[in-house]
Amino acid sequence: MTTASSSPASSEPPASAAPWYTEWFDRAEYELVYRNRDESEARQCIDLIEDAVAPPPGAAILDMGCGRGRHARVLARRGYNVTGVDLSVPSLEKARARAAEENLAITFQHGDMRDPVCDACFDGVVNLFTAFGYFQDDADHARALRAMATALRPGGWLVQDFLNAPQVRATLVPQDARRVGEAHIAQRRWIADGRIHKHITITRQGRTRTFRESVRLLTKADFTTLYQRAGLELQQTFGHYDGRPHSPAAPRLVLVARAAS
Repeated sequence: MTTASSSPASSEPPASAAPWYTEWFDRAEYELVYRNRDESEARQCIDLIEDAVAPPPGAAILDMGCGRGRHARVLARRGYNVTGVDLSVPSLEKARARAAEENLAITFQHGDMRDPVCDACFDGVVNLFTAFGYFQDDADHARALRAMATALRPGGWLVQDFLNAPQVRATLVPQDARRVGEAHIAQRRWIADGRIHKHITITRQGRTRTFRESVRLLTKADFTTLYQRAGLELQQTFGHYDGRPHSPAAPRLVLVARAAS
């Protein structure tokens, strides 16, 4: 993510050669904006995954796009052999520190989701909290899913938790603002070129910075095509972490796919 000038009057981020996702997740402001994503939500998401795929005890699970390790820690507490991969080095440092505080044996490593981690060494892969759809070129989304599929053992499973594109289009809130402690957070959203764009302006202690997000509005049909090209078969979808079915009005699109046996 790029920063605007430190002037309080600044509201638009300048053009940046770096993709937004290479910088935004490194920032402390990211945790400030998404502080409502708590442990209880992570536990509910993992509950759904366990119900859907029934991993065997001690299953090897790859958390691709693990961020600060919120879901990886829940999986590790439940006895799974977890590896977390993320592009953000600061996020990985926080993930390691938080796992160490709980004495959880999780392997965290730096990597790009478009690059295979290994060949057929995981029972399952999770890709959660819309840690996908960031790339400008859809060929990169296909490459990322092929890499995840490559990491799966025969018959292995993939669970992706993504935004629900029809619901996003129908309920888009163009702008909102809130206060978190001493910080004022203003968000502006719009849809263009098949993507949901967001500018996030944070004012704190007289200083204003603006960050951006941009995510491809991939649909269930898009994922079905991507899975087929990656050698995966879509088996189930859910619309909420509590297991409710997927529909155009559901808040999430949770997809369960399998590799060939």
